[in-house]
Amino acid sequence: MGKPDTRRLDKEIRLTQRKLEAVRNGEMWPLTSQERRQVLRGLVGGSYRVARGKSTARAEQQMDSVSESAQFRLIAELTALQGERQRIVTEAAKDKAAKKSSGWW
Repeated sequence: MGKPDTRRLDKEIRLTQRKLEAVRNGEMWPLTSQERRQVLRGLVGGSYRVARGKSTARAEQQMDSVSESAQFRLIAELTALQGERQRIVTEAAKDKAAKKSSGWW
């Protein structure tokens, strides 16, 4: 009995970690379409207010809020993937221990 096959989960974990880093760096590619719309709405509203010579605090706050919610979503996804990977590894170890103890050698 070999090691458990966790390649697919490992790949998803790496991708989710890359997405999380990208969101922390302010990139837009990992955002969902709804989150992108919210960011663009904040940019348009903020640029309009800049053109009028007014404060952009609300638009900046909205964009920060979207970034934080995306980070929370990705952290939750990452935690779930890591938990599933640990479950598979633990299950494989139990199966291996049961197989070893079942023999009389």
